[in-house]
Amino acid sequence: MKMKKRVGQYLMDCLSNVGVDKVFGVPGDFNLTFLDDIISRDDLEWVGNTNELNASYAADGYARLKGIAAMVTTFGVGELSAVNGIAGSYAERVPVIQITGAPTRAVEQAGKYVHHSLGEGRFDDYRNMYASITTTQAYITPENAQSEIPRVISAALFEKRPVHIHLPIDVANTEIEVTSSFELAEHQHRDVSKHMQMIMEKLQSADQPVIITGHEINSFGLHEDLEKFVTQTHIPVAQLSLGKGAYNEDSPYYMGVYDGALADKAIRDYVDQSDAILNIGAKLTDSATAGYSYQFDIDDVVMINHHNFKMNETKDTDVSLVDLLAGLNKLNYVNHMDFPKYQRPSAHDYDLNDDPLTQETYFKMMQDFIKEEDVIIAEQGTSFFGAYDLALNQHNKFIGQPLCGSIGYTLPATLGSQLADPNRRNLLLIGDGSLQLTVQAISTMIREEIKPVIFVINNDGYTVERKIHGENAMYNDIKMWDYKLLPTVFGGKEQVCTYDVNTSEEFQKVLLQVEAQPDRMHFIEVKMDVHDAPHKLNAIGQAFAKQNG
Repeated sequence: MKMKKRVGQYLMDCLSNVGVDKVFGVPGDFNLTFLDDIISRDDLEWVGNTNELNASYAADGYARLKGIAAMVTTFGVGELSAVNGIAGSYAERVPVIQITGAPTRAVEQAGKYVHHSLGEGRFDDYRNMYASITTTQAYITPENAQSEIPRVISAALFEKRPVHIHLPIDVANTEIEVTSSFELAEHQHRDVSKHMQMIMEKLQSADQPVIITGHEINSFGLHEDLEKFVTQTHIPVAQLSLGKGAYNEDSPYYMGVYDGALADKAIRDYVDQSDAILNIGAKLTDSATAGYSYQFDIDDVVMINHHNFKMNETKDTDVSLVDLLAGLNKLNYVNHMDFPKYQRPSAHDYDLNDDPLTQETYFKMMQDFIKEEDVIIAEQGTSFFGAYDLALNQHNKFIGQPLCGSIGYTLPATLGSQLADPNRRNLLLIGDGSLQLTVQAISTMIREEIKPVIFVINNDGYTVERKIHGENAMYNDIKMWDYKLLPTVFGGKEQVCTYDVNTSEEFQKVLLQVEAQPDRMHFIEVKMDVHDAPHKLNAIGQAFAKQNG
């Protein structure tokens, strides 16, 4: 059915059709009339952020639960501020639609020295910057809107990566005749029988097969497909910290986290001595493998990733992970080799006392606090290196950013993930140094009336950096804030419960209070020694220091 609509309205229709119901961003004069089209809708909510960096992180967190996200910035200053977050989404395969409201086509064609530009009469500088951190880009016109907008949204969903849309404000306001509504095209399956034959031959000659899995399973939502393959074949699974939650930790075929030399000895020995390693949806990065401390030959690993199949001399950069997993599920193979089983941690494995709280006790108590449906968001610092060893339930969701590793990411990401599903409790584990980077997100949380539980480790500085170099160097110090006052500063004195924790006894009382008030946002400041860190962070720090020479 044909219908007259403004390009901006059509774009929002397309996003709504793929499940977007929140749009993040910051207003600017090149997007304001476009924002009118957003706030006038019943199916979309505008979530204004305090800056574009926070908006990009929030969109990333939202997309990790919802499957796709959208954000809007203004030309130049706005889209540049979002670059860091969009780069993180690209690295970790998170589909975010970054829409830039831009000057009119007439201004651009005249080469005017317009504000927010570089003052050189060029208007493609910022779009060019996005070329390396998005899977595709589009310059929207009234003539191409109905082909380009579906193309880039489809690319974001098929590749699980961000895209950039350049939308001149006059184009957004121009009426077009919409001939059909946008529907995502079906995935075009490709024959992978030759790949499977190679894998089958490898497995049939193997004595000790293993699967290493990671973040692409989360990105593509292939958890059931992977578990089906494992259940059929009995091949044990180790997952990387990059992609925690990729495999069901309740499965009898789950061994635990493999992080190179830091892994539990039984897991480490099994993986390192395997004669058939299937790397499914994972990347063997430095942080995930403790500085590449694995003992197997990387060239012997069968790489089964999106657009990256590699086995011996055979390489294929066109094949999709979706098709590869579908192919694996047709293999008729059963493993009979015994393997180390995952040992879930014991409950209440700590003493409650009035001694200063330690990282070790903190994470043991956190383990007992986690509920079945919780979303755990762990900041790239002491929090992540303690949290990735937490035992998850099948329905938990774990969010971190260990590949891109931009500190401050998780606070706005929690805003996004909590808005994506307000009914699930979000637990944010973050440190003081990271919090200071993106702290204004708390203001948006309060305005949006969401109710996450925020644990802030106050250990007076950049602990990760201290463990790599400069244990006592002044550049790893930060200004001490009175963190508990932040909710009041941001207008949430009556909405947010704040707590001060120094000991395990105090922490236990606070956790019980949080449990008793699920309808409130909670902000817990947890004080710990400046040099205290999870065991694995100490070891990773040494590995990074060695890697840096």
